[in-house]
Amino acid sequence: MSLGLSASEWEGFLARHPAAHLLQTAAWGDLKADFGWRCTRLRQGAAGAQVLFRRLAPGMTLAYVALGPVGEWLPGLLPTLDQLCQEHGAFALKVEPDPMDEAATQAALARAGFVPSPHAIQPLRTLLVDLSGEEADILARMSQKARYNIGLAGRRGVKVEAGTDLEAFGAMMQATAARDRFGAHTGAYYRRAYELFHPQGACELFVARVESEAVAALMVFAHGRRAWYLYGASSERHRQLMPNYLLQWEAMRWARGRGCSVYDLWGVPDEELDALEAGFPDRSDGLWGVYRFKRGFGGRLMRSLGAWDRPYRQPAYAAYRWLMARRTSR
Repeated sequence: MSLGLSASEWEGFLARHPAAHLLQTAAWGDLKADFGWRCTRLRQGAAGAQVLFRRLAPGMTLAYVALGPVGEWLPGLLPTLDQLCQEHGAFALKVEPDPMDEAATQAALARAGFVPSPHAIQPLRTLLVDLSGEEADILARMSQKARYNIGLAGRRGVKVEAGTDLEAFGAMMQATAARDRFGAHTGAYYRRAYELFHPQGACELFVARVESEAVAALMVFAHGRRAWYLYGASSERHRQLMPNYLLQWEAMRWARGRGCSVYDLWGVPDEELDALEAGFPDRSDGLWGVYRFKRGFGGRLMRSLGAWDRPYRQPAYAAYRWLMARRTSR
């Protein structure tokens, strides 16, 4: 058993688990540690976990494993996780497992004393774009409208290039969040994410320009055979030129060049496909607006196992659920 692994030791462990999620990488743990979380990494045999701790209120520290643990962790790793959480005074452990055998994993979680949580931190549903085959094959799997808009942007003079101006990206993210009414990180957060992942070749900032004006941008990340579109922003100007479509296409091409076979569009409404297709023409609240855009890229709808909580102190856990219910009802 190894507790408190260094970033390099953890990455050595992850090298034996190439399918591990981006949010279990050492760089992600370091990013969260710079913005209010404490990060501890542990390994026992072929399983391990990067655990984040956050103090939510006096006497209330939450332990969180984002899209993990790694490897076959139940039941062998659980006593070590429990010990670590108790040492940090956690009232509960929240895990959001990376997609596995859904029925078997849910049953194993329930046997281990986890309960389904109404509060998920990561998106429950996403669209996964298949990057296999030639570029023409990927385009053929998209909607006719998406293919047209990618071509239109190129024909109308939109240029996409790798960028380094993280201050401008942060400002564009803030403006987009205010316009579209979603939460955004500070500019310092995006800058730090770039600093941690880009030197590894695991992140790129792409900027769409019309002449010299930046009109849209996104940050794409990659680990193993998967890539993730996590952050995107756009201005109100030149939207008729469809810069966001060309941005996504260039991000997919970058991911494919790194050997990725899946491009995760990261976050759509938590509804079944029939409901999504019936609802998107008339809805723009929440993630509905982004679903209207993302659906054209031909991705496969996938739902995660969601969040599962392991309470250690029932009164504090009950208070946590009450507080989270109040927040989501506002």
